[in-house]
Amino acid sequence: MKLPTNIEFHNKSKIMNISYPDGDYELTYEFLRVFSPSADVQGHTPDQAKLQVGKRDVTIVDVAPVGEYALKLTFSDGHDSGIYSWEWLEDLGKNKEAFWAAYLEDLKAAGASRDPNDPANEPFKEKPKSKCSGH
Repeated sequence: MKLPTNIEFHNKSKIMNISYPDGDYELTYEFLRVFSPSADVQGHTPDQAKLQVGKRDVTIVDVAPVGEYALKLTFSDGHDSGIYSWEWLEDLGKNKEAFWAAYLEDLKAAGASRDPNDPANEPFKEKPKSKCSGH
């Protein structure tokens, strides 16, 4: 496992810079949120992955270390279940352009948007869980 040599969060520009011995990567907060490693986003299998919409303005509100192998990021939209391993972050950095291009294609194909206020995103948003248990 390669450990990062430096990590910086820039809240004004909403960018995380992470450096490894063999590369430096700039990842936007939106990109990190869209590619969260959590089961809520990735699903338990690839066909269960959920398209993330309306995340353009998301920020990171908390960062916590997870042992010596990862970070837990909490986002302004309440998402906090992803554990970002050093390996995951390096993979995101190395493949950023391809991942982002595929994401934009998926958004376009779904008729969805990065804009949090776009009404086209409604069908993709999580519905609040009912407090009624069906009685």
